[in-house]
Amino acid sequence: MEECISVFDMLKIGVGPSSSHTLGPWRAAERFLEELKNESILDQVKRVKVDLYGSLSLTGKGHATDLSVMLGLSGQDPEYIPVENIAGIVKTIEDTNEINLANEYKIPFYFLQDIVFNKDFLPFHANGLKFTAYKNDDSEYESTFYSIGGGFVVKEERENAKIKEVIKCAFPFPIQNAVELLNYTVSENKSISEIVYENEKSMRSEEVIHSELMRIWNTMLECMYIGCHSEGILPGGLHVRRRAFDMHQNLIGLSNYTDPQSWLEEIRKTEVKFRQILKWVSCFALAVNEVNASLGRVVTAPTNGSAGVIPAVLMYYMVIENHDAGEKEIKQFLMVAGEIGSIFKKGSTISAAMGGCQAEIGVSSSMAAAALCELMGGTPAQVLMAAEIAMEHHLGLTCDPIGGLVQIPCIERNTMGAIKAINAAELALETDSKNAKVPLDKVIDTMWQTAKDMNSKYKETSEGGLAIAVNMADC
Repeated sequence: MEECISVFDMLKIGVGPSSSHTLGPWRAAERFLEELKNESILDQVKRVKVDLYGSLSLTGKGHATDLSVMLGLSGQDPEYIPVENIAGIVKTIEDTNEINLANEYKIPFYFLQDIVFNKDFLPFHANGLKFTAYKNDDSEYESTFYSIGGGFVVKEERENAKIKEVIKCAFPFPIQNAVELLNYTVSENKSISEIVYENEKSMRSEEVIHSELMRIWNTMLECMYIGCHSEGILPGGLHVRRRAFDMHQNLIGLSNYTDPQSWLEEIRKTEVKFRQILKWVSCFALAVNEVNASLGRVVTAPTNGSAGVIPAVLMYYMVIENHDAGEKEIKQFLMVAGEIGSIFKKGSTISAAMGGCQAEIGVSSSMAAAALCELMGGTPAQVLMAAEIAMEHHLGLTCDPIGGLVQIPCIERNTMGAIKAINAAELALETDSKNAKVPLDKVIDTMWQTAKDMNSKYKETSEGGLAIAVNMADC
């Protein structure tokens, strides 16, 4: 029986800049605290040390891995913490050399000593981290976690990332690959989103599914809104100037609005020539990832580094293609996108540390292409074709962030992924699916083989590509 991955596993609300290097370690710290509580030793801890390994160490500073670990150990929740409080919490820890463990017990914490960056890699995954709790009786409790992409965290005792040992649920339509998904749509005479909805209903009520999908969309919309109305320089030392603000100003003109929803309505009234559409889609994607780069709240879709693609394409559909689109289309889009992402996770990877940027921008573009294709009237076979086309033209894309920051080339890559998704959907809609030459499952397998063949310096280590061709001094 296969592991069931929900739409809400693939689309998570969290804090930037990275799902694997920020959200994952944050969640790992939370799980470590849970272990201490379950062992009834939390109140016996006098010191905690965190060892970061591999990619988490090599690009951890730029991805705020150290900050996320401190926030996680402090008992803060990335989904709900007011982002404006983050800097203050971190500064208090640094200034006082104390951490409020699980928000319950204050213990000494010297972040320069108690968070250790180890450049060597642990054997299971490139993103490893080990927590050590030192107890009052001088005994120790250790626990090792791996952040495997998209905010997913696993323990080291799992021998193989592809072996699904824990059955989390029992979907009526368990799906391991694209062929199985397509077969269900045929046998049940349902669209992909309808199959996904039936699966989700086995875990949650219809009311919860509705409210949570809308919460995800509203977070995406607010993120685009904030990004389009924020100017200045992104943190981190590269001195990257925000571009969404100026681009938005030129596009929106003198329109009047007061909130994200009225803003959306005003965009629907703007000019829709090709150049303007191209700029709007790029603007939406830039906005999200500029918010992500400044430790803002985003939706991991399927990762933080690729968080701009799906909202940009959905926003495109709502403000350009269908002015009557509302909650029904939003939910449909997100369910299709989430399912395609889960198939990639099962058959390959959504971790740039394992597969390069093809695992992030490539997967997000594929998810968005499929979702858009269904909304535009595509058959299930055409929807899967759209996903295949989008990934086919991201194969081999490296992850080489300058300075270890999720800024260059990451932010621009979201605009490219969004545009490719729209193009892929249109190509699929104009193609008879019987003439498809490359099945989605084949391109997913090819992506995984490419990931395994890729040199590690192109897998989110900042040891190759643009990351060494362009250094901080050049910026």
